[in-house]
Amino acid sequence: MLNSAALGFVVLLSAVEAATNERVKYDYYKYHSMPEISKWMTQIAQDHSDVVTIMDYGQTYEKRNISLLKIGLSTGEKKKAIWMDCGIHAREWIAPAFCQYFVRQILQTYRTDPKMEEMMKKMDFYVTPVLNVDGYIFSWNTTRLWRKNRSPGPPGCKCDGTDLNRNFDANWGTVGVSSDCCTEIYGGSARVSEPEAQAVTEFVGSRKDDILCFLTIHSYGQLLLIPYGNPNFIAPNHDELMEVGLAAAEAIKAVHGKSYRVGTSPAVLYANSGSSRDWARMQGIPFAYTFELRDNGTFGFELPEDQIQPTCEEAYRGALHIVNYVHDKTFKGMVDGAVATAAAALWTVLLAVGVTGASM
Repeated sequence: MLNSAALGFVVLLSAVEAATNERVKYDYYKYHSMPEISKWMTQIAQDHSDVVTIMDYGQTYEKRNISLLKIGLSTGEKKKAIWMDCGIHAREWIAPAFCQYFVRQILQTYRTDPKMEEMMKKMDFYVTPVLNVDGYIFSWNTTRLWRKNRSPGPPGCKCDGTDLNRNFDANWGTVGVSSDCCTEIYGGSARVSEPEAQAVTEFVGSRKDDILCFLTIHSYGQLLLIPYGNPNFIAPNHDELMEVGLAAAEAIKAVHGKSYRVGTSPAVLYANSGSSRDWARMQGIPFAYTFELRDNGTFGFELPEDQIQPTCEEAYRGALHIVNYVHDKTFKGMVDGAVATAAAALWTVLLAVGVTGASM
């Protein structure tokens, strides 16, 4: 009986060790399929159950759940929030990789860094690793460079899919969009016609007074885009958005020397309408940015895996600068933009240095 118990104990220890090793071995510097990302989300929520919960907030056309990680310290009080989504365009695989990296970094940091702990007490982070779940799976299994979601086109159309970043109720259908359902920038049969856009609209829209910043992650081009995509409109806080964006670009450049251009989409890329970023700003969310990650076209949407780590490291520094600025302006009463920018830059450097080379 003793031998049997000892053998059982050894088997149990081996199982625990194997499970632990499996968690440790999760590679943040490779691209992961949707099943792997879903499993990762579940594991993150289990390993950090005091600060992480999974929230399902919609379904795709093919009836898959759209899920986010809600990350923050429970205070018993109503909190402000930061929104981040990745993978609205299926082929932009570096975006979901960055969302996973961002989650890992803030979870590594808050226990040892007072500033991150303070931010986790004051704000929740809503992070959607893959928004366009159907399209992402299709890009893995069928067509690598697929962009849109997987809903069928209108009657008489032989093509599938809507560009989700042309489907939001933000000057919908006006510029940089096509009514041809076979193009990559087809905006849908109507504004917010797509279930994925509806999910974001309902979730964020019902919390718009509490969400301080809306970050949507794309590739490629090395850009930080501010509202609006329609050149006939300008954000009321355009100058501040530019100031914070330019400082974030400097923070990005300090990591690996990569330059990011900052501006409205018409100024540095092309005019467009119906984007989630523009919609968020029109809802009154004061800070809204689109990150277009590496590269500048050498590899485009098929960025090699050996560039995942440096891309994530630099983008994290830029995102962290924006989050720090928003936090300090909101909770420390830093009305003077110059003071807030300097403080955010300092904390960005300190936090980034504190997590460089760390592993979960």
